[in-house]
Amino acid sequence: MRVTDDRGVEILLDAPAARIVPLYGAFGEILADLGREEAVAARTAADDFPPAIASKPSIGTHLRPNAELILGLSPDLVVQLGGRPEALEAVRFLEERGLTVAVFDLENFGQLFSVMERLGVLTGSGERAAERTAAMRAELAAIGAAPAGPQPRIFFEARYPNLLAAGQGSMVAEIMAAAGGRNCVEAPDKLVRLGEEEVLRLAPDIYLMQQGPMNPSPVPLAERPLFRTLPCLGTGQVFTVDQALFSRPGPRSIEAVRQLSTIIANWKTEVRP
Repeated sequence: MRVTDDRGVEILLDAPAARIVPLYGAFGEILADLGREEAVAARTAADDFPPAIASKPSIGTHLRPNAELILGLSPDLVVQLGGRPEALEAVRFLEERGLTVAVFDLENFGQLFSVMERLGVLTGSGERAAERTAAMRAELAAIGAAPAGPQPRIFFEARYPNLLAAGQGSMVAEIMAAAGGRNCVEAPDKLVRLGEEEVLRLAPDIYLMQQGPMNPSPVPLAERPLFRTLPCLGTGQVFTVDQALFSRPGPRSIEAVRQLSTIIANWKTEVRP
């Protein structure tokens, strides 16, 4: 079993991985989607999906995993998310003690499919990975083939107050594009701090508020004095969505595209016929 991870490191296993510790929740979801949930030996503290993985022991958080607990599980593969230097500290510690660690980037659909295919190789599930990625690519193409029309400008609230929005470097921006809309926040970062006045200037057609650990109780726009004049509030185009679907890249990102494409289709019918 041989792949190259996103550091350029060759990951070589003598046999399909049978005890895997994912250090980011999406990797557990991907393994379950490939039918290999029985190979997941542990989970991070915040992860409770799918249910078969929720019952696994916790090894801490994505950025601060308990390396001693991981060593005690004797995994044949550890998978970590790339992108943040602090996430690689545990990787170096585990590799120095002889564990095999693959680091993958996961910020868009292209990377998602690549990770699924490489985990398919490492777990002996290559055929299943090829089937799943082909099905997901086909569904994205079908949604993208919907009749052309006006393209709504969409704002995605990751957190409020101390407003954080999804930028162009986020999976959310990919989901918007796949569903037929576009992110009205032009900044290239994954997450962008914005003042509320900037949202008024952007005047999005559709406003999405995620609900989840980052934004546990979204405040209705009508209860925010500055936002009461947003046109999308008057047209009823404000929606609360699940953080786990929209902000975590993984197999369920397709469900986020389905939900948003329905919202956009209704916007075209009700607001821009």
